[in-house]
Amino acid sequence: MALKQYNPTSAGRRALIGIDRADLWKGEPVKKLVSGKSSKGGRNNAGRISVRRRGGGHKQAYRMVDFKRQRYDIEGKVERLEYDPNRTAFIALITYTDGEQAYILAPQRLAAGDTVIASQSQIDIKPGNAMPLERMPVGTIVHNVELKPLKGGQIARSAGTYAQYVGRDQGWAILRLNSGEQRIVHGTCMATVGAVSNADHSNTNIGKAGRKRWMGKRPAVRGVAMNPVDHPHGGGE
Repeated sequence: MALKQYNPTSAGRRALIGIDRADLWKGEPVKKLVSGKSSKGGRNNAGRISVRRRGGGHKQAYRMVDFKRQRYDIEGKVERLEYDPNRTAFIALITYTDGEQAYILAPQRLAAGDTVIASQSQIDIKPGNAMPLERMPVGTIVHNVELKPLKGGQIARSAGTYAQYVGRDQGWAILRLNSGEQRIVHGTCMATVGAVSNADHSNTNIGKAGRKRWMGKRPAVRGVAMNPVDHPHGGGE
C-alpha cells in the first residue's frame, strides 16, 4: 500500500497524508466473524473516568482475528484483504479447504489468491505460514509470536512490525524486536512468517484535530493550565 497525498483545498487537507486502501475489500466484513463492541468512553464500572482523553469516535464492530493459528495442516486460501478499525494492520480473510473461514493478520506481500497453512512440522517459509519457532531456520522474519505455547500471538502485531529469529538455545528461541530488545520464548511457541502489513502507517499525518476525534481521542489539557483542585500541577502565577 502506498501513501496518499491530498490537494490543499482546506487547512485540514493541506498536511494530510493517508494510506491508499484502493486494493482492500470495500464491502462489509463476514458477519459470523464480527461481534459488537461497546464504547466505554474511558469509564470504569463505577462510571468514573479511569483513562483520560477518551470518548466519542465512530462506532466500530470487532473483527475476531485468529491469533492462535491452531488449524494445523489445513490449507487456506486468501479470499481478500480488509481494513480493520480496531488495529493499524490490515487483516486477511482465509477460507480453509474444509469450508471454515477466519481472519488473520495480513503480512506484507500477501495477496488475494495466495495460500497459507499452519503446522506443527516444518513447512515452506513464505508469508502467512505459521509454525513453531523451533521448526524455522535462524534468521527468519516473523510476526504474531506467542509468549507462551498455545496462548496466541502477542509479539509484533502492529502495522509494519516484526521480530527476527536470531538464535536458539536448549529448546528456547531468541528473538530480536524492532526496538532492538531481545526476548527469549520457548521453541514450541507459534509464529507467523513475514512482517505485518501496512508498514507506511508510521508515515501518515492526521492533518486535523477532528480526525483524532473520529478515532475516539479527546483533547489533552496540560496540568499546569488547570486549577489546584484538578491536578497536582495546577494553580500558580
